[in-house]
Amino acid sequence: MRKYDEMYGRLPEGDDSGDVRDHYKAYAHWLAGQDHSIMQARREEAEVIFRRVGITFAVYGEKDEDGSGTERLIPFDLIPRIIAAHEWKSMEAGLVQRVTALNRFIHDIYHEQDILRAGVIPRDQIENNAQFRPEMVGVDVPNHIYSHISGIDIVRAPDSAGNGEYYVLEDNLRVPSGVSYMLEDRKMMMRLFPDLFSRHRVAPVAHYPDLLLETLRASSPATTAEPTVVVLTPGMYNSAYFEHAFLAQQMGVQLVEGQDLFVKDKFVYMRTTRGPKRVDVIYRRVDDDFLDPEVFRPDSTLGCAGLMEAYKAGHVSICNGVGTGVADDKSIYPYVPDMIKFYLGEQPILKNVPTYMCRKPEDLQYTLANLKDLVVKEVHGAGGYGMLVGPAATQAEIEKFRAALQANPSGYIAQPTLSLSSCPTYVDSGIAPRHIDLRPFVLSGRTVQMVPGGLTRVALKEGSLVVNSSQGGGTKDTWILQA
Repeated sequence: MRKYDEMYGRLPEGDDSGDVRDHYKAYAHWLAGQDHSIMQARREEAEVIFRRVGITFAVYGEKDEDGSGTERLIPFDLIPRIIAAHEWKSMEAGLVQRVTALNRFIHDIYHEQDILRAGVIPRDQIENNAQFRPEMVGVDVPNHIYSHISGIDIVRAPDSAGNGEYYVLEDNLRVPSGVSYMLEDRKMMMRLFPDLFSRHRVAPVAHYPDLLLETLRASSPATTAEPTVVVLTPGMYNSAYFEHAFLAQQMGVQLVEGQDLFVKDKFVYMRTTRGPKRVDVIYRRVDDDFLDPEVFRPDSTLGCAGLMEAYKAGHVSICNGVGTGVADDKSIYPYVPDMIKFYLGEQPILKNVPTYMCRKPEDLQYTLANLKDLVVKEVHGAGGYGMLVGPAATQAEIEKFRAALQANPSGYIAQPTLSLSSCPTYVDSGIAPRHIDLRPFVLSGRTVQMVPGGLTRVALKEGSLVVNSSQGGGTKDTWILQA
């Protein structure tokens, strides 16, 4: 299998190094001069600081000895992933194009449904989708934007010539997480290696909270000129609670739980020490099912009763919009290139990974015959769970997945096992290649914008292709070099 490394470019089989790519040369020269003991000390310093700040995530299903949930530190790697300016420019254009089409699609399926009438996407793929919310049909939202914050997962793999090519692996449009780690990784790198930033023209990311607040305020209903924004969290036991609190603090807005909100006369208010205060924009980090017990799950205590009534009346904006998840379901992913052509009349700039839809008999037949070579994913799965990585699976795991596929073909898609690009990573044994992906965060308000870069996730286990933090992955700082 061909290999591609971010620092060295295309690599022959069995080789882990080659000629350093131009935009990595200055960094590679610096790295070669670093003593192992100094790098180890820097890694330990980073861990101490991250623990002190509280940059951890909760692991569901795991308990400490006292019965409380397990809190883990996401491992931070000292070696950045560096992307040349011209590569980022093309990727950025592809991200703007893709997210624009996805927002057009979500508006369409809750309104005219032109793409369904045109037969581009089968109607049952939408109407039978668990993430499709009939309650949103005909509901207008500001600027027709549903996914205000999109986390698009991008990987690079060698093409037929061995050169690296970017692919979109997933679209995360509901409550994408991880941006706090992007920001904290950059702060840590600047603290540990300030000299590197004087040698490299690294594009800044620290203004992300400002762009996020600008995006949220731009989504406000027209009922106020000075919108009040809040961040709605499920609470401190949520795995991403650190991020919820971090972003609220960075934007200078209130972090609230469902019990802090109430609805009166179709307006949303939060309880404060000075009395009720009207809320105009809710940046929710709570799934649809738990937002309003009067409409969705009646046993939910995480949301606010009456919230959907206020939302439908146009008196409050919810970001990301209710029903957005229908567009990031893995069964819809294969149709995104067609959405781009249908809504924008353009060819996709960023490619999809070739995908087999197991709901189709011929795709199911191929998947069942080639399980040992494919990655199979649940269409509603997330976080690296509910998937089979064929080349790394045991025969027993393959047979278990075979039975699940045969029982519920429409619940799965399959993709070829890509040889994800690697990046030099500082591990216990020294510097070694590890597979990575990238999650840029795309903000859609009156315009579509983003900070240069995103969260690079790294599979720290040798040979592993699973980068998710819940599966033992770590993170890297992502440098976009300015031209």
